[in-house]
Amino acid sequence: MKVLGKCQVYLMILFVAVLLTVATATSDNQTDVSTGGVKQMAQKPTIMILGSWHFTSSGLDGINTKTDDVRAPKRQREIEQVVEHLKEFKPTKIAVEVDPSRCDREIKNYQGYLNGTYALGPYEGDQIGYRLAKEFGHSRMYCVDYWPEHWPIPIDRELMDTSGFARTHNQEHLLQPPPTGKNVTRDADGKIWIEPEKYEPMIDKYIRINQPESRRADHQGYIRAARVGLDDEYPGANWLVHSWYARNLKIFVNITRITESTDDRILLIIGAGHVFLVQQFLENSGDYIVESPLKYLDTKGRQTP
Repeated sequence: MKVLGKCQVYLMILFVAVLLTVATATSDNQTDVSTGGVKQMAQKPTIMILGSWHFTSSGLDGINTKTDDVRAPKRQREIEQVVEHLKEFKPTKIAVEVDPSRCDREIKNYQGYLNGTYALGPYEGDQIGYRLAKEFGHSRMYCVDYWPEHWPIPIDRELMDTSGFARTHNQEHLLQPPPTGKNVTRDADGKIWIEPEKYEPMIDKYIRINQPESRRADHQGYIRAARVGLDDEYPGANWLVHSWYARNLKIFVNITRITESTDDRILLIIGAGHVFLVQQFLENSGDYIVESPLKYLDTKGRQTP
């Protein structure tokens, strides 16, 4: 009887251990939903961030890459290939890098695309977002950027002039080194333009820029620039906190505002530089399952369009 009792105890311990293991493995994909004092377990919404380059050479950045016309027939076939791969994610909502204050225009353009009165522009939101949204019968697009026409919090730009301070105080080594080579030019405004040395298919470029190592290296550049400053002057940290971190944190908040169900599968199409922080905020919140686009893009047996 004593042997039997010990066996029963051991079996009970083993049973509890198995239950704890299963519960731990499951909890990563679940979240507590409180309803009237009773907690229920529900699946988390899923999000996939597609880091992108801007299809048009806007010149808004200090370093810009010249792009060819994505509306050319070969590029259109390549975009269709990217869309075909991303379809496997089965998004229920598609969010783009547009401030919510300008979303009425985005929704109007998308409705025009559905009705055949709007031709897709040379923008990643149009070319990839609109096509996918139409494929899944979405009624609208969602806008989650934070780039208002007038910033509600006044900021002294001189206190955040990282590059200017670095140049005048011998701290340029803390900035991203400018690219060099025959394919690099600088315009009258000091902006740098890079002419790609060789043709790169769209899907290959998306795979390259969405690699975790690439996104981490970008973020490390921002962190290094935060060190720009002397004594009680912190222009690098000021810019990082009050501009870059603030913007990406508000993008995260805007994503939570469009999340309505644990069944949501949100595809976010956004500049690749935002991916590291936005993904970090999503993961740290514990409220989302974050999927990598590489799961859908980097597949073997791809055919060249």
